[in-house]
Amino acid sequence: MKKLLPVLIFAVAAMVAVSCNPGPRATGKTAAEILGSPDYQAISYGGYRETTRNIQPTIPQLKEDMKILSAMGIKLLRTYNVHFEEAANLLEAISLLKKEDPGFEMYVMLGAWIDCKNAWTDLPDRIRNEESLRNATEINRTVELTQQYPDIVKIIAVGNEAMVHWAWDYYVEPAIILKWVNHLQTMKKEGKLPGTLWITSSDNFASWGGGGTEYHLEDLNELIKAVDYISVHTYPMHETHYNPDFWRVPEEEENLSDMEKIDAAMLRARDYAIVQYESVVTYMKGLGIDKPVHIGETGWATVSDGLYGETGSRATDEYKSAQYYHLMREWTNANGISCFWFEAFDEQWKDAANPLGSENHFGLINLQAQAKYALWDLVDAGLFDALTRDGKPVTKTFNGDTVVLMQMVKVPPALQEITEDQ
Repeated sequence: MKKLLPVLIFAVAAMVAVSCNPGPRATGKTAAEILGSPDYQAISYGGYRETTRNIQPTIPQLKEDMKILSAMGIKLLRTYNVHFEEAANLLEAISLLKKEDPGFEMYVMLGAWIDCKNAWTDLPDRIRNEESLRNATEINRTVELTQQYPDIVKIIAVGNEAMVHWAWDYYVEPAIILKWVNHLQTMKKEGKLPGTLWITSSDNFASWGGGGTEYHLEDLNELIKAVDYISVHTYPMHETHYNPDFWRVPEEEENLSDMEKIDAAMLRARDYAIVQYESVVTYMKGLGIDKPVHIGETGWATVSDGLYGETGSRATDEYKSAQYYHLMREWTNANGISCFWFEAFDEQWKDAANPLGSENHFGLINLQAQAKYALWDLVDAGLFDALTRDGKPVTKTFNGDTVVLMQMVKVPPALQEITEDQ
């Protein structure tokens, strides 16, 4: 019996150690401290340089991007999936920068991509109330990365525009998002994820109850109760084509100068985003729920040869993008709302067959390491001095020539133009 005693003591000690293990411990700021703070500006990030995501950005490239974003005052990134190596490499890049400089601060909202069954296939019917088998793999990998980097990953977003009805390639019912949100919340309670980690889903304002009654489902109401905060998407730029009433130049503004018409249109665009944001808050509070609501995505493309360009709504150029960027930053900062601007850098894989497609041109910095008009003042201030992207210094688009830039800027259509087109 005496010989067995040390073994028993060791076994009991091991059991106690396991039962008391609190799981991954998060250090640094918490999501509750970061979200809504103007000191922690947020942005959507993808580091892809090529026309395909089969070519992953390297860790040195990711570190370059992090230094540029940090110089801009960005301290919170949003990613979209974990099934490519970019997400893991990004977290490693941030970790390395923190080791090199203990004062370096960058946090991540890690996205888990969610699909319906038969998503992205040629099958005629996607099954909306059944999910892809890949979803579990995506969630599990998201959990692994969060456990590995609890000091960096502060938020998990379950799905990206997965519940909005126009996402017909992969749309799922809210019940599927709710299932995975509850799963992650349970893992928090069990100590398998940090207790300060916040769980949400990032989706269109309509999907969160701010649109038509077709979205007002009990599963959505339960989802609103289950998340730690609501992450809302709003895109007035897209609405300049689909719902252009707010965008057109009204009769009472026809005597304004061209620049006055443009600036007035951008104010209406900001107000349009505010209305969509507030519609979600109103729906949430109508359920007797009161929790934070932040903007998970908004942005304004600078180029389009299609619906938003010169032959369409005339919405896309660097001046309008800059106006919307600054207006949204001012409003969200003043109201304690985080705004994940879409996006940091142009990515050409999104519409690889059409280089002038708007989806390729939402970045604040283009693929030539040129800061677009929204950031020209930061270049002037020297914030990017000594920083490079793919070996190129960060300079200004249009060689900094405002006159040349403004030649690209078009006035939104007048009321009679839209009436004639219809």
